Amino acid sequence: MFKPNNKKNNFLTKYAKSCLCFVAVSSSFNTHANSTPVELKPAISTENIEEVYKKSITNTSWENLTPNEDFYQSPYKMSLFNPKSGEDGARLWSQTSSIFAYGFGVIGLIALLPEDISNWDKEEGIFNKWSDNVKEGPVWDRDTGMLNFVGHPYFGGVYYQVARKSGYRQWDAFLYSTLMSTFYWEYGIESFAEVPSIQDLVITPVLGWAYGEWAYNTEMDIREDGGTIWGSSALGSTVLAILDPVDSLSVGVNNLFGREIIRAGTGFVSFNEVPVDDIGNTENQIKLNISLQLGEGGTYSGNHKTYKRVNDPVDTGIIGMSYGVGHIELDESWMIEGGTTTEYTLGLYFSKQFSSRVSYSKAQLTEIQTNQPIAYESYRLNGQYYFNTESNFRPYITAGFGEIMWKKDNDYKKLQLNGGIGMHYKINNNFAIQADWRHHYSTNAKTSENAFATNLIYFFGTGER
Repeated sequence: MFKPNNKKNNFLTKYAKSCLCFVAVSSSFNTHANSTPVELKPAISTENIEEVYKKSITNTSWENLTPNEDFYQSPYKMSLFNPKSGEDGARLWSQTSSIFAYGFGVIGLIALLPEDISNWDKEEGIFNKWSDNVKEGPVWDRDTGMLNFVGHPYFGGVYYQVARKSGYRQWDAFLYSTLMSTFYWEYGIESFAEVPSIQDLVITPVLGWAYGEWAYNTEMDIREDGGTIWGSSALGSTVLAILDPVDSLSVGVNNLFGREIIRAGTGFVSFNEVPVDDIGNTENQIKLNISLQLGEGGTYSGNHKTYKRVNDPVDTGIIGMSYGVGHIELDESWMIEGGTTTEYTLGLYFSKQFSSRVSYSKAQLTEIQTNQPIAYESYRLNGQYYFNTESNFRPYITAGFGEIMWKKDNDYKKLQLNGGIGMHYKINNNFAIQADWRHHYSTNAKTSENAFATNLIYFFGTGER
């Protein structure tokens, strides 16, 4: 027998004695039947004590947590850096470090490749290129709609689910996605190749939140049904693989071995234009990049968890996306006729009293002297303060800043400040109409413009509460 020297060993001694007694009683009955000696061993010993007391890994979703009341009193507080309601912070930051290590490891590998393969100017230096791009940006890019509104929301959804599946609520997962898409991607990895993009800084985390939460809930619904859809496990596995291929791979490997071989994983899709010969021809490549965090090999209990719906303090209902039309009257110094504009906005409607939106306007206008068409664009980041919040009709004031751009060329742009008034009408929880007038003033060009716009807004999820 060993001598206990701490509380854990005191418990161990008592537990071992009880086990010995049980085995001894059992063996006393057996000895009447035969004389085979019975070797007595404690169920817990100094050799296996660490394994017995090993803390099991948990990954409880926000819906299964019991949050503190101040989550509801202060719904926009951040708990990413100070989890207090059982969120798996260790998993989240371990996953984050693996993503950074993977991403910048790829950058280091590309830097070692010959220039004709990497297409990077070694004389300028890759870090000088990164520095120049960061200093030049952010700028309004003109990527295809497929990349801006499909590709980037997918990337944002991947980051979002890393936090969401670590037990964090929607607002924290959105903040995590914002930090990752901004500092890891736009001002990190992607800045080695191009200037950071204004709309990507907004679209990636905001629409990534909408996509990521939909994918997360869809996956949880399928897992609640035992991984089946319409009774088909094959169809269920296929959809799960589409929603989150990396996590599905992890679950499959762990189920196969009955051990936690893979603790967590993430991935992202990248679009790259690469040279195919020495005469300037290129082709577009789509790559799926995967990063896996290995587990400790402990017993794996599966991934079919009870999932209950709760009133998350903040959800996707605060995301509003709109389309509309407007009219722009330009300063005489531009020598360009005003005209009808197409308007787009994406914003967060934090409450009935305050919202923040990024708006974009475009039009094909006419130069007065040459009678030639000229491309007009304008973007702005504005805040809105609403009055009469208990009514469906809510007047508001708006103010912000942005740029006016010509010829779809970032060299022809001017900074503008703007302010105005508007009216918001709530149709139902998911739809509203806004109409406003804004006055724009350029501090460096000394020009003034007046703009009118009417937009139909769609709110994601359950919409306004």
